[in-house]
Amino acid sequence: MIIEDKVRDKWDTLKETLLSLGSVLVAYSGGVDSTLLLKVARDTLGEKASAVTVKGEVHPQWEVEEALQVARDMGVEPPVVELSVLDHPAFAANPPDRCYHCKRLIFTRLKEIARGRGLAWVVEGSNLDDLGDYRPGRRALEELGVRSPLLEAGLTKAEIRTLSRYLGLPTWDRPSLACLASRFPYGTALTAAALKQVDQAEAFLGELGFGQRRVRHHGDIARLEIEAGDWPILLENRRRIVARLRELGYTYVTVDLAGYRTGSMNEVLEG
Repeated sequence: MIIEDKVRDKWDTLKETLLSLGSVLVAYSGGVDSTLLLKVARDTLGEKASAVTVKGEVHPQWEVEEALQVARDMGVEPPVVELSVLDHPAFAANPPDRCYHCKRLIFTRLKEIARGRGLAWVVEGSNLDDLGDYRPGRRALEELGVRSPLLEAGLTKAEIRTLSRYLGLPTWDRPSLACLASRFPYGTALTAAALKQVDQAEAFLGELGFGQRRVRHHGDIARLEIEAGDWPILLENRRRIVARLRELGYTYVTVDLAGYRTGSMNEVLEG
């Protein structure tokens, strides 16, 4: 596989940035971005690059399990830090700046862990495309001095996938991940039960073969966002999907004809 010179140049910039940091703690979720970041950090810094996986009510269980397996395959055993963000009213109330409060809590804890390990920096996997969406969590990262090496290197999501494939990472074509809180309209209070309901619903869709999927939670209504290419799976399993989601507590199961798109809950904020 051949990669373009501009992608290789950004890869070199990424390695140079990590070298300049000296030692890092990677906030590792197992997604496309953080997996590439951990891989390059380990290749560049060796034992001076460590990782931590945060687990809480907003993180799908299957996602955590897959993340740990991918890390082990790279020779890394990141400890899992359990952290409940629902204990913080500013987050649980689900305001538009919900992500700020979550990131502030999580990365304050990661900075404490980094200090305890003698690591100079906490790094995370934001990329250039993330600047195109509403991301209040970036303010928390900037306030805490957390670095985003992929973003600093100017890497886009597509380029990260290209590099991941080139490096043989199994995550190169993995669907994009987002915390379960993003499935709820702003102002809808977040509870452990509702988050688990969404988690189980999306896990079921994954078992049926859906790739990128979201179950947007509107009380007793589940609004499914799937990619157009997965419509045949939807039609073939329509009755099973309705039955399972009703079993999980939804009364109505609908499909969004606009399909899957990142940050659809932010559409109410536009304009």
